[in-house]
Amino acid sequence: MKSTLPQSLQNDIYNITQISAVPSILNIICKSTGMRFSAVARVTDNKWITCVSQDEIKFGLKTGDELVLETTICNEIRQHSAPVIIDDVSASDEFCNHHTPTRYGFQSYISFPIFRKNGEFFGTLCAIDPEPAKLDNKEVRDLFELYTQLISFHLDAIEEVNELNTTLQEEKHIGELRETFIAVLGHDLRNPVGTTRMCADILLQMDLPEIANRQASTIKSTSYRMQGLIDNLLDFAKGHLGDGIRLELSRNKQALKKLLLQVSKEIKTVDSNHPLHINIDLKDDFECDLNRIGQLYSNLLGNAIKHGAANMPIDTQVITENGMFSLAVTNMGTKIPDKKMADLFKPFFTTNATNNKSGLGLGLYISSEIAKAHNGKMEVLSTDEKTQFKFTMPIKAVVNKIGL
Repeated sequence: MKSTLPQSLQNDIYNITQISAVPSILNIICKSTGMRFSAVARVTDNKWITCVSQDEIKFGLKTGDELVLETTICNEIRQHSAPVIIDDVSASDEFCNHHTPTRYGFQSYISFPIFRKNGEFFGTLCAIDPEPAKLDNKEVRDLFELYTQLISFHLDAIEEVNELNTTLQEEKHIGELRETFIAVLGHDLRNPVGTTRMCADILLQMDLPEIANRQASTIKSTSYRMQGLIDNLLDFAKGHLGDGIRLELSRNKQALKKLLLQVSKEIKTVDSNHPLHINIDLKDDFECDLNRIGQLYSNLLGNAIKHGAANMPIDTQVITENGMFSLAVTNMGTKIPDKKMADLFKPFFTTNATNNKSGLGLGLYISSEIAKAHNGKMEVLSTDEKTQFKFTMPIKAVVNKIGL
């Protein structure tokens, strides 16, 4: 008979059916012992349920079928936790008048308990036959001991995998919600930041006291930093949501030069403590996403200002030679510790420097992904005197990647 089972028992039965070795185990048991019915049963304090069976005597039990628990010897095994082996019911003083063989019509019987790794009783590995059989010997006992242990091992392995998959799905869902929130937040912050910068520009054009001008300049420079943080957040969120950094390619080295000079000019309005030197020598034509290269340069330049020695120059070299385009930003200052070098281009990594407490740790990561999208790469060289971040890409390569 079948009944509606609790979900936990349905899961137990399903897990047994997922063990590919179980049908082979039942077949070997039948071949080795001469028994013509074998099964793995889930046995609880109120149920006996077939998980998997091999039936050559038309006993009639299939996966999910139940026997009344009290009519089974497995119920007794659940209570005393010891195997039961009967070669010949009619010759057994203990079982010749037992209700179970009489009810189900078998003469030989063997059943071994299956225990979970934590010691909990799970069920039995059992076999029956209408004819007597030679079962009570070391070879058969060893065989059943081995197979019950094997089933127990596979059960625990399957449940561990299922738990890991459930945890993974939950973490993935939480991650998607978090990234969606970041994307929405970043998008909605763009307008107020743009309005703030526009108001600061208006104030700077007015005849205001010096202290008011300084405050307006601070507002404007802060808005640029906020815009950079928002752009990096959006790029990171889009990348993890599957959109990626999409390249809009163009072949205009003069426009690129103008854009890089504009980035330098904007950075100067934010920072006046570092002389900025930029050398641009683009002899060859090449394709790139102008805005993305500008973003990469802005990230590298902002990073150099945060970490470079005060009042020391920051040098930028932008050149094409030997079939390669390169953009290198160099600042003076202390060496980046070797243990941090490998993590520089990972998301949310920061050096925790005192002058970088407000950073999100996305600038170098985004720069690295922009480089990859151009079939290029980012490199870093740091000594006791200076640090250089360098982006290089082949100018003849066909750019067909979407970053992140």
